[in-house]
Amino acid sequence: MTKRETPTGTEPDARPPWVRAWDPMVALVGTDLSDRQIHWGADRIEAGTVRRFLEPIELGSLIHYDESVARHHGYDGLVAPSTSLISYSLPPMWSPGEPPLFSAADGDRDAQPSRSPVENPDASRIPPVRGFFATDMELDFLRPVIAGERLGRRGRRLLSCTPKETRVGRGAFCTYESEIVSDRGDVVARIRNGSYAYEPHPRHGGAE
Repeated sequence: MTKRETPTGTEPDARPPWVRAWDPMVALVGTDLSDRQIHWGADRIEAGTVRRFLEPIELGSLIHYDESVARHHGYDGLVAPSTSLISYSLPPMWSPGEPPLFSAADGDRDAQPSRSPVENPDASRIPPVRGFFATDMELDFLRPVIAGERLGRRGRRLLSCTPKETRVGRGAFCTYESEIVSDRGDVVARIRNGSYAYEPHPRHGGAE
């Protein structure tokens, strides 16, 4: 049996091996796991995309549609809704010259894209797992963002890592914090998002 340091000294480590496998990740809590570079969104914010974002939710505030109204109320221009900032800060899902996201030969209706800006970026730091999904998200909006700006993401500080077995498998809940920045040079929002990375339980009968 392995041993571990505790506040009262060295004691036998009775934790299961799958829990101990997360120790290197737990040790990184408080560390920025990103490259500290700004990864810019695909395009600048435009009035047309603001409108299309708002149409499905039928949000009718004129500061999002009419620049003169927005300026009358003290804004620098047409205001992007706060809930759209994540979309505008995402890099392209696909660009000319890149291979297809999905293989036409697979024929699997549940096939996942070969790459994605929202996939698990810590796969090389954590134990081997096959499952990953988002659990929660919090945002702090620091100022209104105006059409014409370009947004990007910076940083990925690990706030917590808690190994836990759930009904779907064995893994860990992790929470990260990053910034949404503008090409004006400031931070416009902060994001704290949670995820669960896990190894699924074997299916009934022992088959994977």
